[in-house]
Amino acid sequence: MTNVFLPGLLAGKTAFIAGGSSGINLGIAERFAELGANLVLLARNQEKLDAAVAVLQAKGAQALGLAADVRDYAAIEQRFNEASQKFGTLDIVVSGAAGNFLAPAIGLSANGFKTVIDIDLIGTFNVFRASWEHLTKPGASLIAISAGQGVHPMPFQAHACAAKAGINMLTKCLALEWGPAGVRVNAISPGPIGDTEGMARLAPTPESTAALKGRLALRDYGTKQDVADMAVFLATPGAGYVTGSIFNVDGGNDLGDASADALTPPRH
Repeated sequence: MTNVFLPGLLAGKTAFIAGGSSGINLGIAERFAELGANLVLLARNQEKLDAAVAVLQAKGAQALGLAADVRDYAAIEQRFNEASQKFGTLDIVVSGAAGNFLAPAIGLSANGFKTVIDIDLIGTFNVFRASWEHLTKPGASLIAISAGQGVHPMPFQAHACAAKAGINMLTKCLALEWGPAGVRVNAISPGPIGDTEGMARLAPTPESTAALKGRLALRDYGTKQDVADMAVFLATPGAGYVTGSIFNVDGGNDLGDASADALTPPRH
C-alpha cells in the first residue's frame, strides 16, 4: 500500500462514518485509522460493526461501533450523542450508507424506489443534520458518498440516479448554509471500484467486467484506497478552501466512452 500522506496526519481527530462496516466506507475508516484518527462507525448490523471495529483496533485506532438505521433520525441523533460523549466534538463525518439494484422503471415498485431514496438521500440528510450540534466549528469536514448516477442518466437505475442527484444538490446547499460556521461539505463520486458489492451487482460476469474496463480511460477498476485517499485530502487543511464540490474518483468514467472503437478516428 502506497502511503502518500504523513503518518499521524489525522492524530487527535475523530471521524464518524455512516455505512462504515463494509465496502468503500470501511476502506475510508481503515485509511483514517492508519493516519491516527479516532473512529465511530455506524451501520445496521452490530456483528459486522464489531468485526470492523476489531480491524481498526488492530491498526492502533480507538474505535466505536454503533448500530442504527440511517432512515431513523431519532436513532441517528442518539448515536451522535454517544459518539460525542466518548470522543468530544467530531472533525470528520462521512455519510456513505447506500442501497442499489438493477431494475427497469416499469418493474420497480414504489416501495423499492422509496427504499433507495430513503437510505441514500434521506439517510445522508439525517446523518449530516444530526451531526451539526457535535461538529468542530470551525474546521469540520463533511463528506457525502455519491456516484456517477447523480449526473448521468442510466437505464435500470432511475432510483439510484434520483437519489444520487439529490445527494449532490444537498451537498451544495449545505456547503452554502454551513460555510459561514467554518464547516465544509463535499462529496466523492466513486466510479467502478473493485472488490465491492456494487460492482458485483452492476458487472456480475467476466464479460461485463471486461467490457466496462475497456470503456474507462484508465482501463481498470479503482481501489478502495483511491477513494479513501480523496477522503483524507478533503478531511485535512489542504482542502481548507474547498467546499460544495463533487469529486470524481472514477478512472475517467465521467468523461465518456474511451474504448478503442470510440477513439478510432473516422476514415475519410
